[in-house]
Amino acid sequence: MGRFYKKAIVTALLVSALSTTAFAASKDNTDYENIPPEAVIVTDFNSDIFKSSAFSNYDNEHQQYRLSKYDIINVSIVGFNDSLNKSNTMGRYGYTSSAINGSVNYNSTLAQTGFNDIVIGPDGYAQLPYAGSVKLAGLTVDEAKDLLTMKLGRYLKIPSMSVIVTSYGPRKVQVLGEVEKPGIIELAADDMNVLAAVTSAGWANKYGRIKKIQVIRIIDGVMYVKEANLKDYIEKHDIRQNIELKDGDILYIPRSNKIDLQDDIMPWISFYGLYKNITD
Repeated sequence: MGRFYKKAIVTALLVSALSTTAFAASKDNTDYENIPPEAVIVTDFNSDIFKSSAFSNYDNEHQQYRLSKYDIINVSIVGFNDSLNKSNTMGRYGYTSSAINGSVNYNSTLAQTGFNDIVIGPDGYAQLPYAGSVKLAGLTVDEAKDLLTMKLGRYLKIPSMSVIVTSYGPRKVQVLGEVEKPGIIELAADDMNVLAAVTSAGWANKYGRIKKIQVIRIIDGVMYVKEANLKDYIEKHDIRQNIELKDGDILYIPRSNKIDLQDDIMPWISFYGLYKNITD
């Protein structure tokens, strides 16, 4: 009788565990996880909010680059000697004391040096002698040149000015959920897409669902969400799925309900061995 009860109990536990695993595997997570109800779900491809990286690159061929935070630029006043350039090289967010304390006449300084290594700060502003704090983030290079010409033109007549981007600042996105290295990652300006972000985060782990990646973007306090299917991008070459990212975007890789052989099946095989030992 004792043997019969042992067999019944172990059998019930085994059936219950396997049923639970099978049910989890059969579920289809079609709903967006951890997204507030007020979020705007974007379903269109190449919308005003989200664009495919491929489409965006095509569009950018017809558009000028717009300056961003942490970009570094040089401003040169064409036609003037720049022998004193080193004395007024810009610092990380400002400029050296020689330009600030007026140790040289401002006309001579502007005419002979230009400004090198101007960093656009995290607020989008750059600090220049005489021009002061100038917001450059979001402007094209030509727009920045026109603005600086106007600002500096109050102190001398500028025949011609050039603005050159010498370094493009890194962009940061968050990759969360079922990836090997979740957290904040930096991407180069020309690597701002879902594939590059997930790759930089060590790729999805064995439970990560790359068919249902959520790209989250906040614009003027409104959350927008677009789903990306990297599996279709890789296997079916659906270029629409590799969405272009913006600085500050969030990627969430949800958990899949698939059964993993090592973690989900092997323990129950071991359990079955125990079952046989008890019941035999």
